[in-house]
Amino acid sequence: MKYIDEFRDKKVSQYLVEKILQTVKEKKQKITLMEVCGTHTTSIFRAGIRSLLPSNITLLSGPGCPVCVTPNHYLDKAIANSRLPDTIITTFGDMMKVPGSSSSLEEEKARSGDIRVVYSPLDSIKIARENPNKKIIFLGVGFETTAPLVASTILEAKEEGLSNLFVLSGHKLIPPAMIALLKSKEVNIDGFICPGHVSTIIGAEPYQPVAKKYGVPSVITGFEPVDLLEGILMLLTQIVDGKKAKVEIAYTRAVKEEGNRRALSLMDEVFRIGDSQWRGMGIIPKSGFFIKDAFSDFDANKNIKAMVEETKEHPGCICGEILRGVKTPNECSLFGKVCTPENPVGPCMVSSEGTCAAYYKYGRSY
Repeated sequence: MKYIDEFRDKKVSQYLVEKILQTVKEKKQKITLMEVCGTHTTSIFRAGIRSLLPSNITLLSGPGCPVCVTPNHYLDKAIANSRLPDTIITTFGDMMKVPGSSSSLEEEKARSGDIRVVYSPLDSIKIARENPNKKIIFLGVGFETTAPLVASTILEAKEEGLSNLFVLSGHKLIPPAMIALLKSKEVNIDGFICPGHVSTIIGAEPYQPVAKKYGVPSVITGFEPVDLLEGILMLLTQIVDGKKAKVEIAYTRAVKEEGNRRALSLMDEVFRIGDSQWRGMGIIPKSGFFIKDAFSDFDANKNIKAMVEETKEHPGCICGEILRGVKTPNECSLFGKVCTPENPVGPCMVSSEGTCAAYYKYGRSY
């Protein structure tokens, strides 16, 4: 592992910017690259990378925020579960302020709901041990990055014989969403900047259909300025060369071609893959993780029954269009006025990985 300062080096960054300019200097057509990952969006803003690129290159933010793509129905179910007697909800902190149809977990906690922020799914096991007469429901929201740890939690709970721990699985897979964006043809995408942390788990292979079937190059990269500029340069080189699209890894210090085999094995043992609903994108085939029948005792969907209200969306929120890259936050009439990080109308303003939150903090001039 190299020192992080090497990936923030000013001279290296300037060199890469010059190479980018040279690569596209003869190109007049517009080139659109999508960063799939919300952390990439924040890092790009923080480093000022958009302002360094030539005017014919556009960077779009995609559906790479797990909190943001989680549909209201899931949130409404989690809120309904939190109202049940003798129930404790455990969740990552970024879920607390996400608005559902009529409430949020933060509001339910203020109304005396037992909702606890945890830093790891494994913390839920300790809470289950300490509260044997209560049902503990962990909100499993995330991408392939967090799914292995949730799988480990279920395996440990089964080995320990815990009967009061449940998972409400809302985990999703990134590559099917990328394919759904290309199939929709709503936005022209010339290349994908693929998420580094997801790719440490899944490797490069799952992105291959994007390149082989749809002819769109993909580059996996990290989160520092040098990482991002190198990834952009690699994508532009592929696009300008016009050769067969391929998947490349710029983040070799963390990502292997085959991914993390142990993590993949854990996910395969506990989860099955099925069609899943994404906010703003509808049902995407084979894009969700669901708990296998062998572990159904831990599946909140099968074991916890609660009255869930009719799902509603805020009529003015365009979070779904932002997640698809169709619009930017600046095109939303609520952005920065009615909708702020202190008073979020939609999930894109809540999470640190949300596009609206990144635009609000760093990029309202874009």
